[in-house]
Amino acid sequence: MPTSHPARPGGHILVDQLVAHGVKHVFCVPGESYLAVLDGLHDANIDVTVCRQEGGAAMMADAHGKLTGEPGICMVTRGPGASNAMAGVHIAMQDSTPMILFVGQIERGMREREAFQEMDYRAVFGTQAKWVTEIDQVERIPELVSRAFHVATSGRPGPVVIALPEDMLVETAAVADAPHYETIETAPAAGQLDELQKLLSQAKAPIAILGGSRWDADAVGRFAAFAERFQLPVAVSFRRQMLFPAEHPCYAGDVGIGLNPALLKRVQEADLVLLVGGRMSEIPSQAYTLFDIPVPKQKLVHVHPDSSELNRVYRAALAINASPIAFSQALDGLTPAAKPAWAAGTESMHGSYLAWSDPTAVRTQGALQMGAVMQTLRETLPPDAIMTNGAGNYATWLHRFHRFQRYGTQLAPTSGSMGYGLPAAVGAKRVYPDRTVVCLAGDGCFLMHGQEFATAVQYDLPILVIVIDNGMYGTIRMHQERHYPGRISATALRNPDFAAYAKAFGGHGERVETTEAFAPALERALASGKPAILHCLIDPEVISPTTTLEKIRETALKARA
Repeated sequence: MPTSHPARPGGHILVDQLVAHGVKHVFCVPGESYLAVLDGLHDANIDVTVCRQEGGAAMMADAHGKLTGEPGICMVTRGPGASNAMAGVHIAMQDSTPMILFVGQIERGMREREAFQEMDYRAVFGTQAKWVTEIDQVERIPELVSRAFHVATSGRPGPVVIALPEDMLVETAAVADAPHYETIETAPAAGQLDELQKLLSQAKAPIAILGGSRWDADAVGRFAAFAERFQLPVAVSFRRQMLFPAEHPCYAGDVGIGLNPALLKRVQEADLVLLVGGRMSEIPSQAYTLFDIPVPKQKLVHVHPDSSELNRVYRAALAINASPIAFSQALDGLTPAAKPAWAAGTESMHGSYLAWSDPTAVRTQGALQMGAVMQTLRETLPPDAIMTNGAGNYATWLHRFHRFQRYGTQLAPTSGSMGYGLPAAVGAKRVYPDRTVVCLAGDGCFLMHGQEFATAVQYDLPILVIVIDNGMYGTIRMHQERHYPGRISATALRNPDFAAYAKAFGGHGERVETTEAFAPALERALASGKPAILHCLIDPEVISPTTTLEKIRETALKARA
């Protein structure tokens, strides 16, 4: 039952709602527009992480949401603060991450005069959040915050934005706290598991593809057990590699950028695709070419917690409105009648994945070999290490060669947002201080939120950042050489000494220029007990594990000749 309280100011009522809903962490950049909330946090049993830029704060909240399944909480001030936070809101929306952004707002009596830092938040965030509202009456804080938690976590999770007029926050009211929110679960309808078993019994070349959110460690384990019983090959969607253990005999790899050609062929030739949790949007669908639209040639079983996503793009032969957690539990009752006909193909696909993800088989030009770097990380890091990254060609090395073994070990934006890796690492270490957290970032990617290294130092969070420096916006240069060969424009970077940057903030920093230097530098960084940066310089020609800028340029020029 809700708990009654004497009259309290709005800022304190708001914080009490966070406590009632089980919030343990808040990520913020302070602002005068919500001073009353900051005052409420003063005595609350909530850890507050003060960040250096609102985009970083929102990305930390997104990381929290990804790791826990609970809404990440971010607080920012009006106008410029809210604008900076938009990047994190966009990530949470495209990645289906539960998050609540609280934004300070001007006084209610000043609206529509273009007051200082005034914004219409419903208009600004309306297309980038599941729900946007503004609390005008202090008495409605418990009601609307409770709704925010339910909206952010139910169906397809996503961000909610709540604007807080500063005069409302200092008004008082005697209202009861709302009870703890409950995520709404959806489970397979009667007979749908029987239909799935029938489709599997008829299939000759099925494959499962896992993605989206609403998973947990138990669901991952249950699905892995189901796959093992059916000897079903399982792939994961773009940047969702923590949803299936890489060394499981049924694992086939990830369907993302630069995927294994053998896996691409397997999906194309499948007669049954079991898509669980994901949407098969542009990147995993290979620019919407992998499945025909609206009716795929592969028989599609689509499982998703939000009914509005079912048959939205792809018409499914069997559409199951269920969360991955509930669906995985329901799979416990399924057992194949006989050894599946595709068992040998599953073994072959796993072997293909193991070969594709072997970093020792890849050698590129330059003194620092990224294949060797990835092999060293694989041999050194514990299996529960959390790996984070933003966007850029450097991330290909992580996605292809790191073998994720456990749920809750990957933080990467499916939206392709640069600058995500460092704040995500800070957020992860804040939530799980006893786990190893490693961020891979390109030189351009790192400096988009590099100031959050100061946050790591402030809170004594010994994260490791591996900055891979090729002196350019590498992904854009790659596309530039492909479409406008030899005409380099606006992609070169002049970078600082990132090792000195780390030391300037009070962290540990080292410059790594050769393969032989990486392992001992890694050991020293992990042993330092400080936030650390390894500044790794690679040959700028090495744009990916499989090609160079020169080869891309030559191919483009030949095509034009």
